Order: sequence, then C-alpha cells, then structure tokens
Amino acid sequence: MDISETIASLPSLKITVEAYGLLAKKSLGQNFLLDSNITDKIVNKTLSAQKLSSFAGNHIFEVGSGPTGLTRSCLKANPDKMTVIELDERCIKIAQDIQSKIGSRLEIINQDALTYDFAFTEKLPKHILSNLPYNISVPLLTKWLYDIKSYQSLTLMFQKEVADRIEADTRTKDYGRLSVLAQLQCHITRLFNLPPEAFTPAPKVWSSVLLFTPREEALDIKSIKKLEQITTTAFAKRRKMLRQIFKSVPDFENKCEICGILPTMRPEELTPQQFLQLSKLL
Repeated sequence: MDISETIASLPSLKITVEAYGLLAKKSLGQNFLLDSNITDKIVNKTLSAQKLSSFAGNHIFEVGSGPTGLTRSCLKANPDKMTVIELDERCIKIAQDIQSKIGSRLEIINQDALTYDFAFTEKLPKHILSNLPYNISVPLLTKWLYDIKSYQSLTLMFQKEVADRIEADTRTKDYGRLSVLAQLQCHITRLFNLPPEAFTPAPKVWSSVLLFTPREEALDIKSIKKLEQITTTAFAKRRKMLRQIFKSVPDFENKCEICGILPTMRPEELTPQQFLQLSKLL
C-alpha cells in the first residue's frame, strides 16, 4: 500500500476529532481545518506555485498538526520526511496513529515551536507548511525570516489582517516593521483567503494562506536583526518625522542625504530598500 492509499484508509477528520474528544484550546491559538479539500488545496497550490509535482526529495515541517488534516495532505505529496512540531498532547496521539502506519518517515516533536531549533543542518531541502497558531504566528515568521535561505519555501496561514500587514505597500496604514522584513527577505504570494466558517471553531476573522520563497539577495541574520531594531524604533512613532525619531543618532541628516531620504519623511513613506540603505549607515 503506497502512502496515498494509507492516508486514504485513515478515519475521517470528523471521526478522529470525535474519537479523541478534540476541542480546540483558545490558549493554544487553535482553529482546526477539518475539510481535506482545503488542506489538499494548500498543498497543491504550494506545489504548483513552485512548479513541483510532489514533495519527493524534500523535508516538510508543520507547526501545530492539530487533528492532522494538513499533515495528511502533505504526506500524500510524498515527502522523504515530515516533521510535526506539536505542543498539545492530544494532537500528538493522533499523529502517532499515523506514524504507526507509515513509520519513521513521520517524525513527531512534542515541543513549543518557538523554542524548536529549525536551523539544524539538513541534507534535504526544507519547506514549512502550517496553519499557524494565530497567537504565535508573527514571532514564528520573524524567526524564520532571520534564516530564510535555509528554506525552499514557507506556506503559512495567518489571520487576514496579519497577511495584509505582511504584503502592505508603502504609505498605507497596514505598512510596518513586518512588511519591511518580509518583503526584503522573500517573494510573497497570496495563495487564497478562507472565510471563518472553514474552521472549527469559526474565528471572528478571515484567514489567508501566503507562500514565501527566499530572495536571492536575502539578508544574513546579523543584517536582518539590525534592520528589525531600526524598523521597530521607527514604527513605534510612525506619525513622527525621521529626524525626531532618530535625533540621538550623530549626523543623522547627512546619512539620510546619502540614502536619498528626506529627514522630514515619516516611517510609512520609506520603501523597504530605503530602510535597508539607512540601516547600513546607522
């Protein structure tokens, strides 16, 4: 029996959730996807956007496997290895049921993803696919952006308002620190949006699936951390002029001139590239 047949033979997600009494925990930011058509769509659109027919020869990571809907869809795409990082013991047991049928190809880590070391040396190309726990989605993305060249892609589910911030253009209300960091490090594609009723329980907001692929010119960890500090400072006072925000920086106005930036500009007026230029001088 091949892996697709093995996955097809598993009990439905609805039956699985009922069997384990799996109610989503608000404290863990859980909203479950129980429709395999949606989880299959996430995987298929990820593959298509990267011109891949499967995940053969790749290592897939998933944060928050939940009732294993996305886990199953990823496994059907035939990765050489898949690792799920899950904090909820109830969900660990569901993943272990799958592991008992397909063996060591599925690795299960019972750990907080914020403390998990994704930066280990890996022979296989790495992809992350996850319906992220919404309460840790931004810290996780920022963590992965530091070391983005270690990954082939990130396919991540966010609240739509967070996705809007990530993709926001200069001079818009959603534009901020996260926009600058993500857009400098990655090419970003919105694969699709999902209404609240696609989840159990239904959240109060829409969700979006974004695909991140590393830019050739992505910054190293030291540079991206420095840029994060500068953008955090700038957008904390986004309505003020740059010369007011950075008044303690020696010779700041001359540094702006070198970058072609007016010191009277406000943070939301600077492009990601201008922030990068400025960070190199500060």
